[in-house]
Amino acid sequence: MDRLMKSKNPDAAQAAEADHDLIGRSKAAPHARRCFGLLYRRESWGLSLRGWLAVIGLAALLFPFLLFTVYPFLAVTDRQPPSDCLVVEGWVPVDVLRGACAEFSAGGYRKILVSGCIVYDEWAADTGVTYADWGASKLRRLGVPEDLIQPVPCLIRRKDRTYSAALAVKQWMEEHGIHPRQFNLVTEASHARRSRLLFQKAFGPEVKVGIIAVTDPQFDPDQWWRTSEGVREVIGESVAYLYARFLFCPPNPAKSGQ
Repeated sequence: MDRLMKSKNPDAAQAAEADHDLIGRSKAAPHARRCFGLLYRRESWGLSLRGWLAVIGLAALLFPFLLFTVYPFLAVTDRQPPSDCLVVEGWVPVDVLRGACAEFSAGGYRKILVSGCIVYDEWAADTGVTYADWGASKLRRLGVPEDLIQPVPCLIRRKDRTYSAALAVKQWMEEHGIHPRQFNLVTEASHARRSRLLFQKAFGPEVKVGIIAVTDPQFDPDQWWRTSEGVREVIGESVAYLYARFLFCPPNPAKSGQ
């Protein structure tokens, strides 16, 4: 009888089935709630075995790609035309400072500015020594004349050090009547993209920040995953860059010690 009705009037049959489903849901609804309505049960979707295999396969394809591209992404070099001042971060290793010396000699700069915040010393509450002072001292030992080196200390100990150091450099330039349209920054390779981002945030869009990444010889950049130093450096800088890019909100310069 039901088959005969469906064959004669399919629309009526579909409406009857919809009513039947609605009645079934209304009857099942009271059983889907517990604890005076505080809990309820609902249908949910999950990955099947085929779905999990697809996810694992996609991850297996993406992993080698990320393995070989993450370091070149972080260690970016993008020079701007040389200005009067070359900026170098004072915390970098001596090998990176040697690269800064080579850039300074080849680029025809007149001054090398060394940025850096207060050095953290676990044996003393407040040493007052900054990475800018350390970097300037190392540059002198590398043969750069003292009158060409200008340390630009920043009295910040831990929080937002790169950004705060960039604000100190900007303030020093303004105080000395230096208003460059662009300048170059030298830093350790895997830190380069983050340093440029934070210096650009500090100087604003009217100044173009060039970046020069100098490789740290502690590990092979083409096989950084083979050493603990490379893994710590690349993964740590990747996380730090994502934070600086998407979560970092520049503080008020008046409250950052500048």
